[in-house]
Amino acid sequence: MAKSTSSDKKSAATSKTSSKSAGSTTKAPKKSASAGKIRPEKDAAENLREFLVDGIKDLYWAEKALVKNLPKMAKNATSPKLVQAINKHLQETETQVTRLEGAFKALGEKVKAQKCDAMDGLLKEAESIMKETEPGAVRDAAIIAAAQKVEHYEIASYGTMATYAKLLGEKEALNLLKETLGEEKNCDTDLTKLAISEINIKAKNS
Repeated sequence: MAKSTSSDKKSAATSKTSSKSAGSTTKAPKKSASAGKIRPEKDAAENLREFLVDGIKDLYWAEKALVKNLPKMAKNATSPKLVQAINKHLQETETQVTRLEGAFKALGEKVKAQKCDAMDGLLKEAESIMKETEPGAVRDAAIIAAAQKVEHYEIASYGTMATYAKLLGEKEALNLLKETLGEEKNCDTDLTKLAISEINIKAKNS
């Protein structure tokens, strides 16, 4: 009978190891304790009306924050037309703050601002964008980009709140929300026209 060589023994050991590996099952990674179902906060909305009121609180904070930040955008803009557009929307935004106070009253709710994380992030991004661009056409283009992100967020938010108000039969609040929604859409359109007809072209050629 032939003796087993050391290489034969190694092959056999490798074969056994491979066999064990093939037969074993891979354990799924443990899920993080924070993943999965999210627990509601103590003051979480329990119905659509409460969720509507929460949304209006967010918008109230957002509009008041815009009143503080729009002058900064105007100050850093170079194009007279862009400065004019921003100042026009500042006046509209001041009216929109008052309009939201009217919506609170129509709903029989206390006027209260609730920090809007989305708007806070957008305004911080706007300031960062201005720091990252040289004054002139390029910064003007950046300001329009930042402003339109804000407008698109507001259009989505006012549109959703108006839908809820309509469903809940809150006609007075609905009319106030729709009026502001129209202004936000018009502002977005004006910014697009200004970007296409002037600002973006100057930025390209700068």
